[in-house]
Amino acid sequence: MDIDLAGRTAVVTGGSKGIGLAVVRQLAASGARVITGAQRSSPEIAALAGDRQVLFTEVDLADPAGPAQLVATAGDRVDILVNNVGSAKARTGGFLSVTDEDWTASLTLNLLAAVRATRAALPGMLAARAGAIVMTCSVNARLPDPAVIDYSAAKAALAGFAKALSKEVGPLGVRVNTVSPGPVATDLWLGSDGVAATVSRATGARPDDVEGQAAAQSVTGRFSQPAEVADLIVYLASDHAANITGADFSIDGGLIPTW
Repeated sequence: MDIDLAGRTAVVTGGSKGIGLAVVRQLAASGARVITGAQRSSPEIAALAGDRQVLFTEVDLADPAGPAQLVATAGDRVDILVNNVGSAKARTGGFLSVTDEDWTASLTLNLLAAVRATRAALPGMLAARAGAIVMTCSVNARLPDPAVIDYSAAKAALAGFAKALSKEVGPLGVRVNTVSPGPVATDLWLGSDGVAATVSRATGARPDDVEGQAAAQSVTGRFSQPAEVADLIVYLASDHAANITGADFSIDGGLIPTW
C-alpha cells in the first residue's frame, strides 16, 4: 500500500531508538517532515537527522515543559502526533517494592508525556479541522502484569485517555487511536537494563531463556519487530485510515486471548 504523507508535519516523542525510531523512518519514507525528540540521541537518529526532512532535538519528555517544547519545534501546525515515549521497569521485588517515586516516574513518562504533547499539538489540529494522533499503548493495558504493575496501570490510563479524547475531537476532524504491542525486539525488552536482563539478574535464568518464555506466550512464538509496529502506526496516521478513530489495535502475535 502506498502511503503519501508529503507536505505533512509529524511529531514523534521518543524517536531515538526502538519503535519510535522505526516510526520516524517510516514517516520520512512516506514523505512527511518529522520532528522527534528524546533525552539522548543515537547514531541511528543522528544519521536520519542529517537530512532536512528529519529534525531531532534533545528534550526531557518527563519534564512538564518538555513535550510542549518538542511540539513547538515543529512550528505553527502539526498534522500527525505520535505519542510513543515510554518506559517499563521489571518489578522483580513485587508490588511492595514499588515506591511513590517509581509510580510517579512511570505515570509521568507513559501517560502525562502524551497528555502534555497532545495539549500542545491539538489547538492547531482543531483550527485546521484535521489531524491524526496515535498513541503507542501496550497489551498490558488489557493484560496487566504484576511484573510491570505501574507500567500496566499507566498504559491502561493512556488507553482511557485516548478513547475519551477521540469522542471529543472526532466530530472536529481529529482522529485518535492507540496501537498496543506485545513484546517487541527493542532495548526495553532486550537491552542490558531491559526486562529480560532484569529478570535474569533476579532469578538466575539466562536472558535468552527469559526472552524465549515471553515469546512462547504468543501464538506466533516470536517478538514483534519495531518496523512492524511502525507500519501500523503510520497507516493509522494516513488518509487510508480516515474513518478509524477511538480504536485500539493489538500487534502481539496472538498473545491476548479473544474471549
